[in-house]
Amino acid sequence: MSAAVARVLDGKATSALVRAEVRERALRLAAAGCTPGLAVVLVGDDPASQVYVRNKDKAAHEAGFHVRTARLPAATSQAEIEALVAGLNADPSLHGILVQLPLPAGLDAERVVACIDPAKDVDGLTATNVAALVMGRPGLRPCTPAGCIELLDRHGIELEGREVVVVGRSLLVGKPFALLALERHATVTIAHSRTRDLAAVCGRADVLVAAVGRPRLVQGPWVKPGAAVLDVGINRLPDGSLVGDVDYAPAAERAGWITPVPGGVGPMTIAMLLANTLRSAERAAAPAAARS
Repeated sequence: MSAAVARVLDGKATSALVRAEVRERALRLAAAGCTPGLAVVLVGDDPASQVYVRNKDKAAHEAGFHVRTARLPAATSQAEIEALVAGLNADPSLHGILVQLPLPAGLDAERVVACIDPAKDVDGLTATNVAALVMGRPGLRPCTPAGCIELLDRHGIELEGREVVVVGRSLLVGKPFALLALERHATVTIAHSRTRDLAAVCGRADVLVAAVGRPRLVQGPWVKPGAAVLDVGINRLPDGSLVGDVDYAPAAERAGWITPVPGGVGPMTIAMLLANTLRSAERAAAPAAARS
């Protein structure tokens, strides 16, 4: 990865390839008698969550999936949500369950996630799937970090032997991406907004992942020349524009590869949600095929 004007890691184009492959496999599976099924649970009327759910519904339908979307009022009780999830767990026509987060105030998201059957946990958030990731065992991986890995793979960007810096330590992105990079034999540093001399830490990275949720936190001069920069952040400014956690223009002058915001990591998240659901459906269909 030599220094050059950055090439764009185009999440839209790459996700389209992944989604086309998922659709092809889903149609083959359906022809064999098992249509992949995805359940999406939306509680409340948060505008952003409604947009995300519509996008996921549309993508799943386009992939040839059976989709069941449960839209519940914000006043829905904890017990009602958990009972709904239990019913989805028991439905053999559904292979993936996604509870759109965040939940309205007063609801315990961790308890709801814990109710999801790990085999249908297409967000990779249950304790079983988190433990599988930590222990290097098979399981469903969180969609956004898995999408980052897929984006790197599809552009031939190797992680083995590279120095990877992840800015952000969330359970959704930072920590799981670090573990996935370790699986690829990278040397990984997890940094965050309180890291001393964050600029110097970022400057060591061959692959820099920004996932801290602060607009333009990572400055252009912090980027190692030729590095691959994955910007997971999506922040809306007062003027309504969207920016990432990386100051894009100056960073692109130094990076070898960089993701735009929007159009970078975001589309990959939905693509990996579909891939996880398909994988779950294929596993569910395998025992039935063996018995036939």
